[in-house]
Amino acid sequence: MLTDYIVEHAKPGPKAIRLSDSRGLYLAVLPNGSKLWRLDFRYDGRRLTASFGPYPDITLSAAREANARARTMIRAGLNPITKKRVALQTAKLARATTFGLVADELLEKLAREQKAPATVAKRAWLLKELAAPLADRPVNVITPVEILSVLRNVEGKGHLETARRLRASIGQVMRLAIATGRATSDPTPALRGAIAAPKTTHRAAITDKPGARRLMQAIDGYNRPIVKAAMQIMAYCFPRPGECRLARWPEVDLDAAVWIIPAARTKMRREHRIPLSRQAVAAFRTLHRYSGHWNELCFPGQRSHTRPISENTICVSLRSLGFGSDEMSAHGFRALASTLLHENSKFSSAAIERALAHQDPNAIRRAYARGEHWDERVQLMQWWADYLDALRDAGEEKPPTTPPSVSSPVGALRASMRIVNVRYG
Repeated sequence: MLTDYIVEHAKPGPKAIRLSDSRGLYLAVLPNGSKLWRLDFRYDGRRLTASFGPYPDITLSAAREANARARTMIRAGLNPITKKRVALQTAKLARATTFGLVADELLEKLAREQKAPATVAKRAWLLKELAAPLADRPVNVITPVEILSVLRNVEGKGHLETARRLRASIGQVMRLAIATGRATSDPTPALRGAIAAPKTTHRAAITDKPGARRLMQAIDGYNRPIVKAAMQIMAYCFPRPGECRLARWPEVDLDAAVWIIPAARTKMRREHRIPLSRQAVAAFRTLHRYSGHWNELCFPGQRSHTRPISENTICVSLRSLGFGSDEMSAHGFRALASTLLHENSKFSSAAIERALAHQDPNAIRRAYARGEHWDERVQLMQWWADYLDALRDAGEEKPPTTPPSVSSPVGALRASMRIVNVRYG
């Protein structure tokens, strides 16, 4: 039998040395000086070796206890090596069940799904900064009261919308934990109504004809060509502001009169094609004189031609034109188009919503209704541009009609292209 003294002073040799203890336990002294506790045994007709760890991390007495447990399992017909592996996996899983680690997995999942970097960054801020008190808590024991305490901390600072988004983000983490077998319930639904609801505020937008007339007249007289073109294209095409300011010339086909916004830059992560009216084509052609020959960006900024105009450029320009922050915003061009198109045109609601790049909230309809209403949207975009021009030029409030000579969508598109080519070459 071994003693603590023998184990401590065992010296390595050119080959591995085996120092036997009792009941099959032995200490393997390797040439590199490592000392490992082991047990050789037979299981299911095979010779196997169980390892109990290195000395001095595992003392002689601890090795004997581990050996006794292993021999008990062998007598019961169990494989101690398999049991050890299961125990290690269980321990690893237990370490991976904290809220913080599941939150990290959610952020990695969002990145794999190619969510916008800004979206992932905001979610990371909510989960890593504001939900920090939950980070080290086992996800399966987190209670509604704990989450409410985190939400109340944010609510108490007056950030009601942030508190609402934080609750939703925590719920996403909990649902991922349920899906991966690390939790059995999501406490966040029980917290609905437990914190103050944020007051819904809509982005400022002009939604009437007199306001639209004044807006188009003001834009027409603006003296910064690139920003003027940006506002004209926002008016005629009503994309989302980020989709507009980040536009690149390879996306715009003026001959085909179509602007293709790539999926990576759209809110719904789905390519959005915009038919261009002759007014939109003209605006792009004018813009091309200032940025198209030497820059891939349609709307380069003043300070750096390699960076687009800022998020606030259009809003600041609207302020300089006399439109207050409570009257009109960059996003307001979309509300203007949506309101007046629904109220004054005869185009279908489906075509209008598709032109706005809105997604049907009904999942079943969305799965089957995959058409773009393209032909109708070609007519819609030209009607809308003519309507805005009529308001701007003469205060005409009657919706324009399609010229008889171009009654078809294709004819209208070709006519538009001919007019543009005559005017701008």
